[in-house]
Amino acid sequence: MAKFVIAGRADCPYYAKTELVADYLQKNLPDFRIHKITQRPEVWEDWLKDVCEKNKWSHKNSPIIWRELLDRGGKGLLLGGYNEFLEHAQLYYDVTSSMTTELMMVIAQENLEAHIEEEQEEEALKTCINPLQVWITSASAPACYNLIPILTSGEVFGMHTEISITLFDNKQAEEYLKSLVVETQDLASPVLRSVSICTKVEEAFRQAHVIVVLDDSTDKEVFTLEDCLRSRVPLCRLYGYLIEKNAHESVRVIVGGRTFVNLKTVLLMRYAPRIAHNIIAVALGVEGEAKAVLARKLKTAPSYIKDVIIWGNISGNNYVDLRKTRVYRYESAIWGPLHYSRPVLNLIFDSEWVKREFVAILKNLTTTGRQFGGILAAHSIATTLKYWYHGSPPGEIISLGILSEGQFGIPKGIVFSMPVKFENGTWVVLTDLKDIEISEQIMTRMTSDLIQEKLVALGDKIHFQPYQSETELRKKDKRISLLITDDSQEEQVSDGHKDLVPDEEKNLVMSDGSNRRYWVMRVDPSLIALCHPHNE
Repeated sequence: MAKFVIAGRADCPYYAKTELVADYLQKNLPDFRIHKITQRPEVWEDWLKDVCEKNKWSHKNSPIIWRELLDRGGKGLLLGGYNEFLEHAQLYYDVTSSMTTELMMVIAQENLEAHIEEEQEEEALKTCINPLQVWITSASAPACYNLIPILTSGEVFGMHTEISITLFDNKQAEEYLKSLVVETQDLASPVLRSVSICTKVEEAFRQAHVIVVLDDSTDKEVFTLEDCLRSRVPLCRLYGYLIEKNAHESVRVIVGGRTFVNLKTVLLMRYAPRIAHNIIAVALGVEGEAKAVLARKLKTAPSYIKDVIIWGNISGNNYVDLRKTRVYRYESAIWGPLHYSRPVLNLIFDSEWVKREFVAILKNLTTTGRQFGGILAAHSIATTLKYWYHGSPPGEIISLGILSEGQFGIPKGIVFSMPVKFENGTWVVLTDLKDIEISEQIMTRMTSDLIQEKLVALGDKIHFQPYQSETELRKKDKRISLLITDDSQEEQVSDGHKDLVPDEEKNLVMSDGSNRRYWVMRVDPSLIALCHPHNE
């Protein structure tokens, strides 16, 4: 009996052609057997290298075919690749293939999709035996209390996936966590295998499949923005080390909260480089707030508004882009089926409302501390996780904080919120969207803050300097000049010394601009939602 093993990259057209010939031979020859192995494109080279080293073979391309020696055991006998297998089939069995290149490419794509589906089914079966391990940091935060019922409802990971939740926090929160465990158990959820607490740092994230990072509280009081930025580093360094050491190799980390979300995400990527590609920041909270404000203006439901894009710093200077935003099921003179939608900016005739009131409302949510309340934070995290595992709605634009690779002209190496879609267990940046270019000044304002936050936090820069455009600098210089003139008149300074100001007064003059450094939550009105055709 002849048994051949055919292994290849899942999207390889030559593997597809080899597979077709092998299937034909197995169907028509009683003593011909095949075993197929496919690997994802991103892991194929490493897998092939390991197989060749183990068997002392030399082969570099996809596919690789070898014959198993069933009659006497031992290592397999390498046949070669695509060409060698077709020669073997033609020489020994008088069988060849006339598959066209176009058909090879179609089958290769189908193979990749089938491979991904098989992997997902395998993971689902594993969860029936071993539950999905979900860890929540800073579990005493209000967002955790609201997140648990959503996770245990089965809406996020599916009704066929059991989960085990571990609540991680410091020792001082232990009593509260115990009461939270009892409440969670009282839910009697069919998908909840267990719920436990952890207050020992060295045990954190053991075999974690999902880690939800919520807002943390610093151990010491800080008085400047620079100190606040630097205070995030020790905890992120610790979390990164523990994730690398204890978590499952395919762990997914999702960062939420109301302060320095982008910074915490990029720091975790820095200190957990092995899983950096699986760390994201939640931006749906800002999306939800913007949709709710628009819905109140249009007298419709927030869920009917889609495709609001959040650019930049999720918990700071960001840009709420309405150019692609549409509203469904809107009651007006024009009515259509459920899939019919209209651009939001075509329905808001008051452009001043978009430029002023809309901006002011979102800014107020931030400065009053109402932004990202417990319910909103929990729902945003849960929805993002659901999309990550099951895909986002087809055709819908989702905002997500991810590490920039230079898309849209964004500098590399910073975590930046941008438009994406979720599919096949990952996300895809929507770089093919049209008419979403951002002006250089707005992009510079957003990226400048994020770059400086990272540099200050890591100690590469001492002071944080908020970005100021040339127009703002000219206005500032003019204001300083007026103040100098007024002071000179009051003190009746001689004509030869009108341009001089005492050092103390210089500090007072500059304090208005520098005070912004101490705001933990900064939102600049010029950056929040001004993509309106009338003000471009």
